[in-house]
Amino acid sequence: MPSPRLKEASQVFLYSCCPTPLFNVTESQKTVSKSGSTSSDWRRDFVQTTAASIFPNTRFTNHETLPSLEESFLEFIKAYPQYYETHQVDDIRDQEYYHLSLSNHACLDYIGIGLFSFDQLQKQKDPQFPSSSCSSPSLFSSPSQSLSFPFFSISYKTGNLKVQLLHGGQESELESSMKRRIMEFLNISESDYSMVFTANRTSAFKLVADSYPFKTSSKLLTVYDYESEAVESMINSSEKRGAHAMSAEFSWPRLRIHSSKLRNMLVSKKKQKKKRGLFVFPLHSRVTGARYPYLWMNVAQENGWDVLIDACALGPKDMDCFGLSLLRPDFLICSFYKVFGENPSGFGCLFVKKSAISNLEDSTSTGIVNIVPAKELLQLADESSVTDLELEQTTQFGLEEAGLSSSSSFSGPLSNQTPRSPKLEQGESSNIQNIEITARLEEPQNLEMGKSEIPVEHDKRTRAGALDFECRSLDQVDSLGLIMITNRARYLINWLVSSLLKLEHPNAEGFRLVKIYGPKVKFDRGPALAFNIFDWKREPVEPVLVQKLADRSNISLSYGFLHHIHFPDKYAEDKNSVLKTRGGGSNQIAPNNLKGKCDQGISVVTAALGFLANFEDTYRLWAFVAQFLDADFVEKERWRYTALNQNTIEV
Repeated sequence: MPSPRLKEASQVFLYSCCPTPLFNVTESQKTVSKSGSTSSDWRRDFVQTTAASIFPNTRFTNHETLPSLEESFLEFIKAYPQYYETHQVDDIRDQEYYHLSLSNHACLDYIGIGLFSFDQLQKQKDPQFPSSSCSSPSLFSSPSQSLSFPFFSISYKTGNLKVQLLHGGQESELESSMKRRIMEFLNISESDYSMVFTANRTSAFKLVADSYPFKTSSKLLTVYDYESEAVESMINSSEKRGAHAMSAEFSWPRLRIHSSKLRNMLVSKKKQKKKRGLFVFPLHSRVTGARYPYLWMNVAQENGWDVLIDACALGPKDMDCFGLSLLRPDFLICSFYKVFGENPSGFGCLFVKKSAISNLEDSTSTGIVNIVPAKELLQLADESSVTDLELEQTTQFGLEEAGLSSSSSFSGPLSNQTPRSPKLEQGESSNIQNIEITARLEEPQNLEMGKSEIPVEHDKRTRAGALDFECRSLDQVDSLGLIMITNRARYLINWLVSSLLKLEHPNAEGFRLVKIYGPKVKFDRGPALAFNIFDWKREPVEPVLVQKLADRSNISLSYGFLHHIHFPDKYAEDKNSVLKTRGGGSNQIAPNNLKGKCDQGISVVTAALGFLANFEDTYRLWAFVAQFLDADFVEKERWRYTALNQNTIEV
């Protein structure tokens, strides 16, 4: 009889590799399934069906000849008829995120997990706020009015990470409830891991770098195909403390992990008992959408590495198939944002395995934050008799003194039901006086994954008398489940990839308008995409320019910088033509904090599909990109920009 551990490992593998059949599979095929060959069949059939169904044998050389949204949707449904089974997502979008339709906004510029719905935020502002019907566009004439003051915020503090993890600190009941809800959502046990809130993802990475014992475990090995502010911050801090930083490489042209090089860095030729260092592993690239085998974490652990899992690019329910109880990383970092399509500011969460805390070194650094009820800020304003402007300036000054940006701040709503005063648990203390916040207590409810009823409620497991609040976005994805969310994203991203590759310049011998980096049409690719647009001269259009032009079409995109690219001998000639020095040319970009670096890589446009993305979002991006088939498109847009009394497009 197989052990429970082996059984769980098998389930994790099957679920993460092939969570559900995508086509009409017979019952006999289902019974045979659960074998590697059937999983391979599904993957192969998926790719073949995509190629055969998405505009077969068609090339588009003029943006005016693109099929309409309705015609394209019919082609999409032919390839992925199961998309209809995800209609619950559209229902949630219509009822809870109707601002996306009212503003005609395709939000494709960030990835991650939101906490609250737009409708929830509006009703917190005004309990009499009308329901989600979209009949009143005037409500959105001034979006800032509806978000004029946060329902709760974060306060920054300087402290010792190790002490905070071991003994905790002053923690309000609100913060305790938030922790419980997030750990429940991520399937992380409080008995195994301790958690702190951080100002953002970068702060979490730096906290680990400042506390990790690099004196005895001297190596830092990261696996990122793109440049990341958070990772660069960790590398810089680690090197100052004596660490030897190394990076995995990614083989051109598919940008897969260069396996032999990574294995050589991970595997020790000498048997040694001491720890080798810290292995930082993202489960997949938030830029290219490449997914990485979990095997690398096992290899690292077996060879004496501590493992940090970067889960910030995970989909909303991906932790359900992560197999945390098997892999048990020493550190895990994730982040949450506020409201999809409205406010992407948020906070980070740093989890540390309790058995690993004692190995950390004492350090004092900024980045740890508390979740603070907004009432406290209101009281400070009342007691000091300062104006709103003075209060804002004082807050901003405090953030600057701590080396943090006000853009890192986070606010969100509490449930607008039964008012209660927070009661601290025994042994806790607080300097918060007379705080009144709204909360609600409900009886526990059972909720099966995949069930989709609106309104959605998550499984309440709070203790008697404990404060609870509503994170409606988390509740929604809990109800939708991993299978539905993953399948929907799989259909949309692969249709987008396939359709972009159908665009070709006229009279250019089949030269494609778009080059996609990393995985293309693939069953298990992530919902992120890195690409460049090339003009008729075969020169890349500046990613920042593409982003700005997309923004004028109400499509939010981002940009990134791919690096650590390895060129095998047969692609050696590509190296000089593909790689550019960051900041070395007019078409290159660099994040503000990395301008001093001279690294080689590829500047790219990036798009990411959240769980609320729909077919219209992907179609609009495709139609926007197709406009670059017009050789004069950019110049026309420059002229139009100037005609609107705006001097130029800044790049």
